[in-house]
Amino acid sequence: MLDLALFLFVMTLFALGIRRPFIWVLAYLYIDVLAPQKIGWALASAFPISFIAFLLAFAGWAIADTKSGTRFTVRQGILAVLLLYCFWTTQNADFPIDAAFKWEWVWKALVFAIFLPFTLTTRLRIEAALLTLVLTAGAIIISAGMKTALGGGGYGSLYLFVNDNSNIYESSTLATVAVAIIPITWWLARHGTIFPPDWRVKTFAALLTFACLLIPVGTEARTGLLCIAVLGVMLLRDAKRRFTYIALAAALGVVALPFLPQSWYDRMATITQPSGDQSASTRMAVWDWTIDYAAENPLGGGFDAYRGNSFTYRMPVTETEGNTTSVEMKKVTDDSRAYHSSVFEMLGEQGYPGLILWLALHAIGLIQMEKVRRRWRHKQGGAEQWQAPLASALQFAQIVYLVGALFQGIAYQPVILMLIGAQIALANHCRMRESARAEADRLAARQTRRQPRADPVGGDPAMP
Repeated sequence: MLDLALFLFVMTLFALGIRRPFIWVLAYLYIDVLAPQKIGWALASAFPISFIAFLLAFAGWAIADTKSGTRFTVRQGILAVLLLYCFWTTQNADFPIDAAFKWEWVWKALVFAIFLPFTLTTRLRIEAALLTLVLTAGAIIISAGMKTALGGGGYGSLYLFVNDNSNIYESSTLATVAVAIIPITWWLARHGTIFPPDWRVKTFAALLTFACLLIPVGTEARTGLLCIAVLGVMLLRDAKRRFTYIALAAALGVVALPFLPQSWYDRMATITQPSGDQSASTRMAVWDWTIDYAAENPLGGGFDAYRGNSFTYRMPVTETEGNTTSVEMKKVTDDSRAYHSSVFEMLGEQGYPGLILWLALHAIGLIQMEKVRRRWRHKQGGAEQWQAPLASALQFAQIVYLVGALFQGIAYQPVILMLIGAQIALANHCRMRESARAEADRLAARQTRRQPRADPVGGDPAMP
């Protein structure tokens, strides 16, 4: 029954797109995030619905869209160069078969991120795309949050719609995305027009936020705790009553502590002692290996170049016999361990050129959103009060992602690339509005100069 429902819903989106082609863009966002073809076992998985939606989105825009306001930006150019560079490194990869497998989904994520801003040319379209992302990710998050609340969480044991540990369904990735969409959720609850803000929308936003905060608990992902802390600090910038906000946040944290499982405390304790945890020790060893590898291969080794690593490190092991506890250093040999950091993922796979492109992409985005926020935060018009809050929400989401990306190999995460597309679209929208206003002011000033000057005593216009 679930398989049939998923298949019929996707087919309905495809059918609606015949009349409104932009719906095909939303359909691809939905399919790429939720992966219904992996949830279903017959109909939903029998057709390449992701690729079909991908083609329909491009075809609908090429054939039916007006393309007004379409422009190619610097960040899209960076994405395009990164795409071409990844293609080149894939052809020269250390592990061609594994690299080709990763390339199969990375190129689609990059191409769609380049394409998405061309379609998001109005406020309604930007909002619809963000709403689709939040609700689709929210379906996964709400399910996982309910399982966590009912005692079904735990490191590596929180079962989601898809149990293949890839894309958004990987535990640390889901924790990062869950925290990142919180500010966007509240922008939709306060400034949305598809679902106008009322008590029902805000209640749903509050419950979804609670579910998002439960994900780091249910997955026991240490990265999720760091993301929550970073988001909490950033929200101080826009808080009107900062001391009240700090007091409430502290109170909620204290109230939540007794309900957290002991396994969560044990896992979080390893943050302060990374050398005593094998997972953390392995990451640091991989990072050291990657730096040495990049020194010898500055152009990178292609996707999954980490499969060539091998290293030995020492870590403390605690042994207890009766009332005696001893700590001894143990040698650990490991190989083919993943990067566990987007920075080192880019450095190892795409070398220094790829890392520079990736860092530039995000640095420009942070600066761009800050410029939009500052230019539009004091606007008074009814149609000019949503841009600055959205810039803040997208900026916060990006910062949360970047914090999470320091400890995960999610440099090409599709959800984040979609948010980058939304950032580009928002900047384009604001630039067009500012250009239109400047042009209107120039025309008004020109008309004023052309009007004849009246005689000071009320007579005929002054003659030259």
